[in-house]
Parts: sequence; structure tokens; C-alpha cells
Amino acid sequence: MAMANRQQHQPSHGITKQAQVVVVMVPFPAQGHLNQLLQLSRLILSHNIQVRYVGAATHNRQAKQRVHGWDPDAAANIHFHDVEIPPFRCPPPNPNAKIKFPSQLQPAFNASSHLTEPVSMLLRALSRKARKVIVIHDSLMASVIQEARLLPNVVSYIFHSVSAFAVSLYAWEQQGKIIEENELFPRDIPSLEGCFTAEFADFVSCQYNNYQKFNSGCVYNTCKLVEGGYMDFLEKETLKEGNKHWALGPFNPVTIPERSKKKKFCLDWLDKKARNSVIYVSFGTTTALDDEQIKELAIGLRESKRNFVWVLRDADKGDVFSGEERSAELPEGYEDSVDGIGLVVRDWAPQLEILAHPATGGFMSHCGWNSCMESITMGVPIAAWPMHSDQPRNTVLITKILKIGVVVKEWELRDEVVTSKIVESAVKKLMASTEGDEMRRRAAEMGESVRGSVAEGGVSRMEMESFIAHITS
Repeated sequence: MAMANRQQHQPSHGITKQAQVVVVMVPFPAQGHLNQLLQLSRLILSHNIQVRYVGAATHNRQAKQRVHGWDPDAAANIHFHDVEIPPFRCPPPNPNAKIKFPSQLQPAFNASSHLTEPVSMLLRALSRKARKVIVIHDSLMASVIQEARLLPNVVSYIFHSVSAFAVSLYAWEQQGKIIEENELFPRDIPSLEGCFTAEFADFVSCQYNNYQKFNSGCVYNTCKLVEGGYMDFLEKETLKEGNKHWALGPFNPVTIPERSKKKKFCLDWLDKKARNSVIYVSFGTTTALDDEQIKELAIGLRESKRNFVWVLRDADKGDVFSGEERSAELPEGYEDSVDGIGLVVRDWAPQLEILAHPATGGFMSHCGWNSCMESITMGVPIAAWPMHSDQPRNTVLITKILKIGVVVKEWELRDEVVTSKIVESAVKKLMASTEGDEMRRRAAEMGESVRGSVAEGGVSRMEMESFIAHITS
């Protein structure tokens, strides 16, 4: 794309502190991670700081093509460094796997090691020209940016793509402490059993234990109004190292631009529905449901007699542009049977715009942190159905701590099919009960506060300004 090569020309005299600083983003090659660092790029760019976004060519293309709520073509000063890496295997997702973690992405994760030399060369080149080079790398890409510690004017920060709550639990467990009920952590925190494949758990351990000792702090896509207690906990836990933790979220836009003519049939469909009458159903980009589970979900949504928009796509492969996708089969005549009530979307959906739409009153979600933050920002309560990774623990944050959601599936029942009756019951509880109305009220209030936090004088705006001052000093 043309934007990869365009530069904002700075005057040679009176160069600002910001203009002498370059930020290099190194994302992890999975959609929720790619998206969050691209959104953060937009925010840092608004402070007149040049941003480089480095990844395999296919993953940069994926990030740009799928972004929503703003147009990356408008951000001419985000320089995309498209690295050509050797081909890697792209097996299809396995909907019948016992552990739902997307093991089909592991070859892409392993291939990210090929970025190490190109990133090192880029950092060396930038360090010769810029007063200061700031690297913000995904916590799972620490091995790729090791050159940073050898260059005197390069400083690196870890980006945690998960909630501060999940990171706090991890920090606690790493010290060998047992999680007991206290003012921060409720009882019955799910274990990490079943959250990851063994191969991915080894990958994480390698990144965390071998490569994360050298950094100057951590940034999070969260807001102190949502997770202030956990940000304070993390600050205290790392006091000895002197590292700072910044809650810079929400990264996603908090207002949606006016809809363009080509925008989307599902938004036009929502325009015809009453306020808070539609539940949006989507399980992110890494979930593959088997045929039986799809059928039970389909029947449960229909039997709930509530309006719904259901994004029914297969999980991503390591390269989303390679090969065919499995098309999930619905019961015969299903889409006709829900005509006017339900809309099934089989391609990429504009999630942020759907959540921001006045008709959307609930979100049945896997509770990936990207989706949680978008839902919190737009004031929409969640029907939580965790699948893997940090999602079971995010479910606890959403339902037990913030109290803006209901549980569809408890983590200890992860091996069981969620029946149509359970789906129907969860939808009715969220969308048509006094308890659901109370969650919707709380979610709306929280959304208003979080959107306000990025305005002048708001807590997230001040946190961002503090971070910008810190990295440009």
C-alpha cells in the first residue's frame, strides 16, 4: 500500500521533542493482538510521533484490512514494514479438538522468529537517525526485539494484550502464591487447565522467562475506571524493578464516524430494530465450533424469540488469505425460519459499529479482551462463553467483579455441549429480565465513564499524556 512508504516531512529547524522520537510496534500475529497495537498506533500518531508497524507482510495486510471504527489509509504516518518471511504451514482449524485453543496458528507463531533479524536491522538504522527509539512489543514477541537492549537510545515496553486482572493473577501465580478470596480476587478463579495447548504453553514460558527481563515498563489496553485496583496491584508487585504500568485504553475509537454508503447490510438491518432489542453473537477469530454446537446455538437463538445478529465464520488460519474456509452448516431452512428476527453474517462484521448501534442491547461473546474492551466502551453487557486462553478469567472479571454480564458456560463444564435450552435461557436472562436490565444499566454507565475518560481531563487521556511525556523526555 502507498501508506507504507509515505512520510510526514518535518521542518529541519525547531524540531519538536516528538519529532525526534520514533515508535516501533511489534505485534503478535493473531487478530486480537494485531488489532490492538494498530489501534494504539493511531493514538500515538495523534501526538505527532512517527510510528512504524512491523510484521510479516500477510499479517500487516490482515491488520489493515480488518480494522474498524477508523480508516488506516487516513493515517499516512503509520509506516507498515512488510517483512517477507519463509512460508509456514496453514492447517485448517479443528472444531473437534478437545482443547479449543487455536493450535492451527502455532506454525505462524513459530514463524515470527524470522522477524528477529529484520527488526534488529530496523532498530539499528532508526537509532542512528532518531534521538530516541521506543519499541512497544507484544509480550509474546519479546525474543524478536532483543537488539533493543544493545542500543543506547532504544527503550522497550511490553504490551499486554489481556486484562490487567488476568496479568495480576499470572503475576501472583508466578510467585507460587495460592489465589485466595480477597478484595481484589473473588473465590473460584478458574485454573489455566484447558486454556492452552502444551506447545503454546511452552512458547509463552520461553518468551516470559527468557526474554522479558529487559524492559522499561508495560502498557495495557484498559482504563483505570475499569481495572484501577489491578493496575495498582501490578505497580506494587514490580516496585523493586522500578517498572511503570500504564493503562492507556480504550485503544478502540469511542465514537463511530458517519456511515459510508458502502457500509454494511447488518447495520441497515439494525436500523429497523428497537433500542436494546438485539443480541450480537460472535466468538472472535480463533474459535471453531463443531457442527453439533452450531446446531444447538442456532436453535437456542431461535427459541429465545429475541432479535439477533450472529457472525458465523470459521476460525482464522495462520495466513487468512490462503485457501478456502469451512462454511458451517445450519439446520435446513434455518435462515428462512428466523427471517426478520435473526441475521446470520458469514463474512467479516464491523463489530465496533454493531456494538455502538442503539439497537444492540447485549453481546454473546468468547470474552477475548479486545471484544471485552469494545463492549465495555460501547456500554453493552455480555453473555460470556469462554473458549480458551485468558477468556475464562475475563469471564470472572465481567460477571463477578464488574457485574455487567451473565455466564453462558462455566469453565469447568468446558467439555460439554451447551444445549439450546441453556442458550435460550442465557439470552432471555440478558435481554428480557430485571437482572439483565440492571446489567444493561451498569454497562451503559460504565461505557459513558470510559468514553469520557479519553476526553480532556479524563483519566485515560491524562495517562496517555503522561506516557507520551515519558517516552519523549
